[in-house]
Amino acid sequence: MGLYAIGDLHLHFQTPLHARGQLTGLWKDHEKRFRRNCDALIGPGDTLVLLGDHSWGRDLAECEEDFRYIMALPGRKILFRGNHDMFWDVKKTPQLNERFGGALTFVQNSFAACGDAALVGTKGFVFEGPFYLDRRRRIVGWDEEKERQAEKLVRREAERLRASFEAARAAGYRRFLMFLHYPPTSILEERSVFTDMAEEYGAEQVIYAHCHGEDRFHDSILGERNGILYRLVSGDHLRWMPERIL
Repeated sequence: MGLYAIGDLHLHFQTPLHARGQLTGLWKDHEKRFRRNCDALIGPGDTLVLLGDHSWGRDLAECEEDFRYIMALPGRKILFRGNHDMFWDVKKTPQLNERFGGALTFVQNSFAACGDAALVGTKGFVFEGPFYLDRRRRIVGWDEEKERQAEKLVRREAERLRASFEAARAAGYRRFLMFLHYPPTSILEERSVFTDMAEEYGAEQVIYAHCHGEDRFHDSILGERNGILYRLVSGDHLRWMPERIL
């Protein structure tokens, strides 16, 4: 049984393409490339974790074909929420799980099990600017009002992450893999409430997405830090090949 992860499919079978960059380069026909890679790599007994930004659809009606595509992928599918997932009302996550009847598992304020490991997580959040740069493109300041707004969202997501950890721990799990859509730290941070919580609960790995393009792949932590392995699994970073986590 293998565990794989990837984020940011940004499917758009029924909706206008909001990101024009998806027409070129690694993004051109990425749905076909990703499906071929999954078919070659993932077996029926494996688990695929999708870390948010599943669809450009604004509601479930606009996501129907996108979800049919995801359900047709091999293995068990577990979904976490991304910042573009407008179809996903947090308070209605139980209804989402009921609607898809186990074909897809939506995780929010809860966890999913994979062997003896609990898959915990939330969307997360980080402050992404605006930043003010000098002529050498060094950060010399930022929008402090936007930073204060971001801090409120970070606190909310941290509460949701703790609820996920506590649900898993109450169920008897002591081995944790932590998933976020946003990176665990902003480009201004060496640590955050999310890295602190990963260390507090002894998470083995922190897996995140959201960072697109070569100039964004190193915005946050990569590799091992304080005994935790940090991985970036945004789709273009992986060139649409799911990352084997376990």
